[in-house]
Amino acid sequence: MELCRGAVNAAIRLKMTDSASPTAASDHDPNTVLLLQLLDHCVAEKASDLHLSADHPPYLRLQGLLAPLADQATLSPTTLRGMANYLCQGCNVQALEETGALDGALSTADGTRFRYNVYRRGGEFSIALRRLEETIRQLSDLGLSDDLYQLAELRDGLVLLAGPTGCGKSTTLATLIDRINRSRRSHIITIEDPIEYLHPSHHSLVDQRQIGTDARSFNDALVAALRQDPDVILVGEIRDLETIRTAITAAETGHLVFATVHASDCAGSIDRLVTVFPAEEQPGIRRQLAMVLRAIIAQRLLVSDGMKFDSSSAPQQNDSTRPLVLASEVLMVNSAVGNLIAQAKDAQIYSMMETGSSEGMYTFEENLARLLQRRLISERTAVAIAKNPQVMLNRLRQGAASNGNRLSTRNR
Repeated sequence: MELCRGAVNAAIRLKMTDSASPTAASDHDPNTVLLLQLLDHCVAEKASDLHLSADHPPYLRLQGLLAPLADQATLSPTTLRGMANYLCQGCNVQALEETGALDGALSTADGTRFRYNVYRRGGEFSIALRRLEETIRQLSDLGLSDDLYQLAELRDGLVLLAGPTGCGKSTTLATLIDRINRSRRSHIITIEDPIEYLHPSHHSLVDQRQIGTDARSFNDALVAALRQDPDVILVGEIRDLETIRTAITAAETGHLVFATVHASDCAGSIDRLVTVFPAEEQPGIRRQLAMVLRAIIAQRLLVSDGMKFDSSSAPQQNDSTRPLVLASEVLMVNSAVGNLIAQAKDAQIYSMMETGSSEGMYTFEENLARLLQRRLISERTAVAIAKNPQVMLNRLRQGAASNGNRLSTRNR
């Protein structure tokens, strides 16, 4: 397809090379060359996302803020169609025809991996690409406690990662799967849409399956996985009744199942799973969850607007340099929490989390108070995110008083 003059000029002004392209630029049409150059630019700028839409310039998301590339020409519908055709090669194009959107992932020659979604709007194409982590990081690097590695030692049960889209659920799961892969001799099956982090087999045998190319649906792949002698199963997302039912069954029958769910907090995750079922089935599902659920980690990413200092830098106030901060809460399902789940007393789970610090539990309010005390976020952000701002502020005062008492004791 013919690349529009404006897109050619955009590629020239970006001054990018195609060194990171999966194959030589000469093997592609000009539209694909421009796409690969834009991916290079996304990596060079350390942007998290690249957005491409017909009749708009390319947009980058830097530290949570979306902005167009300065002085770049708009992309023509022909250019977007050529880019979409390249990305759809080898994918289930029928999904794009039926639903208007298609997920996938690709790696550049330098190993940088992108997740993408091609979608139609007004008869034309748009593309959203998310740059994935180049390496699998440690839990402490993500802002989570290393104590959560205990979840990688479980032999059965269900572990949930909750939060909105783009909050790092897949990154946390990849870290836990990597720990199992490097420390246990087991068979790990991942079911993803698309495959985001690649896991070469180490101590474990890892089979990664992608929806649309390797399986028709999450539930079909999960049912098949039970016949593939797995020890650990990762399900990219559980949202429909049959997938939830099969995931619970897999956890009941001696498998360790990791899954993500779109919910705002730990208690909400339980309600999210249960309310998918008809009312007459919900008591039974709650009893099953009470037996198989091992832990829930809920998380969200915040743009830091605090005043964190170190010895070599000024306060981080510039929008383009502010880091992202992970806020989280953790529910470990002991017998008491299991009883609350079975009896539909989800409202009391919050109190169990507040008093369960010895077992690794904490609430968003506690975590926000710690982030605020460390000056990683502002009080405005903490109050906006907290479900109960007053509880969060009380936690902050208690933490400040505790630190003051320790300092006074050391100075005596």
